[in-house]
Amino acid sequence: MSVIQITDRAADHIRALLAKNENAVGLKLGTSTHGCSGMGYTVDYVEEPSADDEVVEDKGVKVFVDRKSLLFLLGTEMDWEDSLFSTGFKFTNPNEKGRCGCGESFHV
Repeated sequence: MSVIQITDRAADHIRALLAKNENAVGLKLGTSTHGCSGMGYTVDYVEEPSADDEVVEDKGVKVFVDRKSLLFLLGTEMDWEDSLFSTGFKFTNPNEKGRCGCGESFHV
């Protein structure tokens, strides 16, 4: 079982992002202190992979998971949403115990 699952829509969007940044070899997923619930998701380009990161290769893309965030992200599904009210990566995380009212942050 992978640390995270990447949906087809997320993989398509990751490929599109990487096509715009020729130095990037993948995306890095992590968490940071954020918002009123305490934690938020971070997504950045990876140009130089860190030996400490967990690498998830799926559907032709690489997502590097920050080791410090690994336990918070275990089992998370990474999806892409493009709707009238929201555009961006969407995370379904079984470790979340709650979210703030605006949905920008979570706690475990």
